[in-house]
Amino acid sequence: MSRRPEGLSAYIAVTASYWAFMLTDGALRMLVLLHFHSLGFSPVQLAYLFVLYEIAGVITNLSAGWIAARFGLTRTLYAGLGVQVLALLALARLDPGWAVSASVIYVMAVQGASGVAKDLAKMSSKSAVKLLAPTARGGLFRWVAVLTGSKNAVKGVGFLLGAALLGLAGFVPSVLAMAAILSVILLAVMLRMPGGLPQGRKDAKFREVFSKNPDVNWLSFARVFLFGARDVWFVVGIPIYFYAVLSDGSEAGNRFAFFVIGSFMAVWTILYGAVQASAPRLLRAATRPESEIAAAARHWTAALIVIPALLAALVWWAGEPAEWLTLTLIGGLLVFGAIFAVNSALHSYLILAFTSGERVTMDVGFYYMANAAGRLLGTVASGATYQLGGLPACLGTAALFLVLSRIGAGRLGPRGTAAPA
Repeated sequence: MSRRPEGLSAYIAVTASYWAFMLTDGALRMLVLLHFHSLGFSPVQLAYLFVLYEIAGVITNLSAGWIAARFGLTRTLYAGLGVQVLALLALARLDPGWAVSASVIYVMAVQGASGVAKDLAKMSSKSAVKLLAPTARGGLFRWVAVLTGSKNAVKGVGFLLGAALLGLAGFVPSVLAMAAILSVILLAVMLRMPGGLPQGRKDAKFREVFSKNPDVNWLSFARVFLFGARDVWFVVGIPIYFYAVLSDGSEAGNRFAFFVIGSFMAVWTILYGAVQASAPRLLRAATRPESEIAAAARHWTAALIVIPALLAALVWWAGEPAEWLTLTLIGGLLVFGAIFAVNSALHSYLILAFTSGERVTMDVGFYYMANAAGRLLGTVASGATYQLGGLPACLGTAALFLVLSRIGAGRLGPRGTAAPA
C-alpha cells in the first residue's frame, strides 16, 4: 500500500519542524546545565532546573493526545514550536543579579514551558508517522526510525552547538539567536504545510487517553525505566563528573571542559540517532512478524543491563579519576548508547504497531507520558544519586532501572502466550 504524494510532503514538513525544535532543545539543555554549573549550582540544584520540564512533559503527554484528537495534529505541532520561542525569549530575561532561589524558580518555570512545547511537538510528529507511513514491507518501522533517529542526531548537534555558543557568545545572545531562528522556521512551516494530516474530531473524549490494551500499558511501563536508566547518569552525573575531571577552575579550563562535555554528549546522541535510524535494517524488520520484534525488545533490554553495572563497579573500584578511566567511561557509554538506540527504536515502532489509526494520538500521548515520567525519574535520581554516591551510584541505579524495564518488556505479546519475564 502506498501513500499519496501529499502524505510524503506532510511527513517531510513534520520531520523538518521536529529537527528545528530538537536542535534548539538540545542546545538549550546544554546552555542551562553548563551556565548554571559555572555559577556554582550544586548537582541537586541543577537537577531541580529540569524537574518541572519533565513534570510538564508528563502532564502534557497525558492531555496532548486528546487535544490532537480534538483539534488536529497541525495545531499541536504549531503550538509546540510557538511555546518554545516564548520560553527562549523568557529565559533571555533572566537577571544575573537575582538570588539563587529566585533564579532556580524562574528557570524551572521557563523549562516547564519548554517541556510542554517539546512534548506537543513530539506527540504530533510521532502520531503523524502512523497516519502517513506506507504499510508494506516494514514501511512504518522505517519511517518512525528515520524520524526518531534523525531527531536524536540533530539534538546531538544541538548539545555541541549549545556548549560552543556558551563559550563563544555567552548565554543571552545564544538564547535570543535560537528564538529568532525557530520563529522563522515556524512561520515557514505554517505557510507551506501540505495536507495529509487529520484536523480533529469534535466528539473526542479525554477518558479515551487511558488505554485498555495490555501491550500499550506494559510497553509504557518498560519505557519509564528505559529512559530513567539513561537520564540517571546523562542529565547531571556524567557532565558534572567530566567537568570535575577536566576543568582546572580557570576561564580557559572551563571553556575546555564545556567543549569536551558538549562534544561527548553530541557524539553520544548523534551515534544514538544513527543507530536508531538503522534499526529496521539491523533487525531485518521488513521480513519479521510483529511477535518476533516484540521478542527482540526483551533480548536487547537484557543486553543493556550489563553495561552500567560493569561501569559502576569499575568507577567504584578505581576510586580516583584517571585518564584511562575517563576513556573507558567514554567507550562504555558509547556502547550503551548504541544498544539503547536499538531498544528505543523497538519501543517507538511497537507503540505505533500496537495502536490503531483511530486511537493513535491517545496511545502515543499516553506512551510518551510514560517516557516523560522516566525522564523525570532519571532527572531527580541523577542529582540525588550523584550527591549521595557519585558516578557509581548513578550507574548502579541505571542497571536497576533496566532490570525493571526488562520485566515490562517481558510481558509484551499475545495474551496467554507471552514469553515469561
